[in-house]
Amino acid sequence: MQSECPVPIIVNKDYFLPDFVNSNSLVIISSYSGNTEETISAMNQAIAKNAQIICVTSGGEVQAIAKKHNYDTIIIPGGNPPRSCIGYSLIQLFKIVQFNGFVKTDLLSQVQTTITLLDKEKEAIKTEATLVSKTLLHKIPVIYSLGSCEGVAVRFRQQINENSKMLCWHHTFPEMNHNELVGWTEKNNSLAVVTFRTSFDYERTVKRYDLCKELFTKYSNSVTDITAKGTSKVEQFFYLINIGDWISCYIADLKNIDAVEVNVITHLKNELAKLN
Repeated sequence: MQSECPVPIIVNKDYFLPDFVNSNSLVIISSYSGNTEETISAMNQAIAKNAQIICVTSGGEVQAIAKKHNYDTIIIPGGNPPRSCIGYSLIQLFKIVQFNGFVKTDLLSQVQTTITLLDKEKEAIKTEATLVSKTLLHKIPVIYSLGSCEGVAVRFRQQINENSKMLCWHHTFPEMNHNELVGWTEKNNSLAVVTFRTSFDYERTVKRYDLCKELFTKYSNSVTDITAKGTSKVEQFFYLINIGDWISCYIADLKNIDAVEVNVITHLKNELAKLN
């Protein structure tokens, strides 16, 4: 969307909105539960700034506030782990940016072709995910994107954290060449590199990675390249998201743990609630 959108799109995950938000800004409030406290805080600031607001939620306080102020709201099915409902949440965001004219590409049409692709590649995806999960078991994944799909790398990191109950980190090319690359100086068999590749990766960035791969191979336990299938960015990004999700779940199976359980997050929320 960045290559087409005539205005900046900012992803805000904090309690506070950027100061530039005003009555000419469109603020999309996206909270699966509708009770994410930092999202509610940002929503109240958007209201105070008289921003245009559209909400995507399954209910909760976000829905209640939206109803009170008569904001446009898309209600998605609730009652599931938020990370399992990315399809519901993300498609609504596609609809909003497309409906408001921020992109020329027919994103929703590409979603349909993505469904066909994932159905066709389902068994191949699961087979590759099974192999990669064994490579990452009891390792610390180091996740890299080659610039075009950093969001996918972020998603995979989060899925490894929540489903696999493992720490890991991610970075993106070419930025990692200016800092993190210098850290690759010692052999560490606990590290396992995973890269996400698309056909949209810039040729200079690909060459950077090819040069760095020699270093990763020398100093880590393994290097695994996962290459997207599909034609459009939507197809390729969802392909990578899908395979990453399967990998994280297969690691949980190998560890014989519950991929859904997030007790530590529940504890944090309960403790924060006592401070109100």
